[in-house]
Amino acid sequence: MSRPRPISIANQHPALRLDRAAVRRVISTLDAVAASTKGTFREGVPGGELSIVFMTDPALAQLHADFLDDPTPTDVITFEGTPELGTAGEICVSADRAADYAQSQGRDFSEELTLYLVHGWLHLAGYDDLQPALKRQMRAAEKRAMRALADAGLRPRFSLTA
Repeated sequence: MSRPRPISIANQHPALRLDRAAVRRVISTLDAVAASTKGTFREGVPGGELSIVFMTDPALAQLHADFLDDPTPTDVITFEGTPELGTAGEICVSADRAADYAQSQGRDFSEELTLYLVHGWLHLAGYDDLQPALKRQMRAAEKRAMRALADAGLRPRFSLTA
């Protein structure tokens, strides 16, 4: 059995409470499913340390402006790593966007934020969602991933405090 990848988790959102161990289990489970079922999630995320950053909407919008020349808010931004240097990439997620979307759609905040992590992981695994056909593939992969996490009994709890 291979050793789990190193995962760095930064919580830059002042009101977000999270269980880092549960977040690590989500990523480890996705990595394990990708390794054991070739093609389920393409080849999976490249090896190396994975960084996850939970952010506010304004902070993620600033990253969006600085690195993608688009100042609008977004839910997830991923940065590819350099496996030769031991990095798989970075997933930056907006806890604010997850909370707003979950509330407006009557969804569970923890499930929505977990979906954002899955979405970022899938981007690093080679999925894209900028064109309709690619977006359908991404959505199907998100459903498979969320099902795999549910089957494993993984549902990290996140909360926003006032």
